[in-house]
Amino acid sequence: MLLKQETELSLNSNVATNLSQLLGELGCSLDPELPKTPEALRAEEHLKEFMTQAWPVMEPGTPYIHGWHIDAICEHLEAVVRGEIRDLLINMPPRHCKTLLVSVAFPCWMWTRQPSAKFLFASYAQQLSIRDSVACRRLLMSQWYQRNWAQSFSLTADQNVKQRFENDKRGYRLATSVGGQLTGEGGDYIIADDPHNVKDAESDAVRTGTLEWWDKAMSTRLNNPKTGHKIIVMQRVHQDDLAGHVVEQGGYYHLCLPARYEGQKTHWIIGWQDPRKKEGELLWPERFGEPEVQKLERALGSYAAAAQLQQRPTPAEGGIFKKSWFRTYSDRPQFIRVVESWDTATSDQELAAFSVGTVWGETATGDFYLIHVERGRYTFPKLKATVRVLHTKFNGCAVLVEDKSSGRQVCQELGRGKRIPILPVKVGKQDKIARALTVSPLVESGHVYLPENAPWLAAYMEEMLNFPNSKYKDQVDSTTQALNYLRGGSATSLMDLR
Repeated sequence: MLLKQETELSLNSNVATNLSQLLGELGCSLDPELPKTPEALRAEEHLKEFMTQAWPVMEPGTPYIHGWHIDAICEHLEAVVRGEIRDLLINMPPRHCKTLLVSVAFPCWMWTRQPSAKFLFASYAQQLSIRDSVACRRLLMSQWYQRNWAQSFSLTADQNVKQRFENDKRGYRLATSVGGQLTGEGGDYIIADDPHNVKDAESDAVRTGTLEWWDKAMSTRLNNPKTGHKIIVMQRVHQDDLAGHVVEQGGYYHLCLPARYEGQKTHWIIGWQDPRKKEGELLWPERFGEPEVQKLERALGSYAAAAQLQQRPTPAEGGIFKKSWFRTYSDRPQFIRVVESWDTATSDQELAAFSVGTVWGETATGDFYLIHVERGRYTFPKLKATVRVLHTKFNGCAVLVEDKSSGRQVCQELGRGKRIPILPVKVGKQDKIARALTVSPLVESGHVYLPENAPWLAAYMEEMLNFPNSKYKDQVDSTTQALNYLRGGSATSLMDLR
């Protein structure tokens, strides 16, 4: 049925286009140019008004339910068009009209004002991109749209297919997907709508591929790098998803709309602010009320709900490690032993993992104090030197080093002669999450203390609370290795590696 409708739509479009061109050659027009109605003029001026009027065409039989978040998105997109915002990132929960507004209504609205505008859209799957392209073309060819803006442009017959259609003012809308071919293509507006599949959120390889595609393919496709715009609209799926990636890079104006208000009063550059006042207040209660949101939260679970609903890829209180579990200290107590724990990386490149050394003290009462964190990207000679310096400073009774890659080399070279008490640690078959779960009861029971202030504390806490969705996991690995050893877990005996 869909194929038949699309064929009929394409044929009708071609017939109308050819007839319009023929009449134009004869000095006539298909329809006399009539003054635009006040409704059409309001729709041209404001995207929100256009969205409201277009709704019965886009979603026939479904009542339009307005929400203030629609106003916010519309005003930010209008600010992009005016040049007040260059690149825009929008994070919001699923099923809140983001695709209908950004991928369907927005380009149609732009063509009422500037039919020469060129759009390049992408989603994580080609079928989704084509679906939105078809919906956009249907709106353009609707009686409502043609009645109001038929005189502004017409779709060309030779570029009018599902994936790409063009108008006679040289504007076009092109649909592609993550990893799709883009040779020779570009746009004035480069837009990614849901670049990640939620099912692939935990795949480092898939996420990395998406980030590389955006950096190396999509981001280079602006027709004019000085005036073009990039727009990303998505729900968060992981700390290191495309949204997190571009926030870390900088340069994007960030409109973040969580399902529940969390108390942060965000003031946006165009004068807009989140109107909610009470913590927990819902984003769109007219459609997603308390029962509906609670049902979603139960179905998703705390990790996924924090990302997809709250746009924060870990629960506010933390993931495996909760913020309230950690105790703090201002003065160090007397320690019965001190250990240094190293998780080493294999590269000193800018995007590589870090090498991390944590220093821990154990008290006679069985509490564990984090004393220091050393973190950096080191060449192997620099790594060896850093391990030596840290040991000289804290003189731990054991220097735990994960027995793999560069860590194995550290064990072999620094363990000779037993000048440094190196303990190679074999992780066995447990993954990072499993190792974290074995020591989380120590933290939950209040036996782990952190300093009240330290220059490295914020980065440490961010990684611990975001784990397992944290971008880096080296501080977590060093911590779990140390706590597992201190509580009597596995580590090899001191070895003479001569």
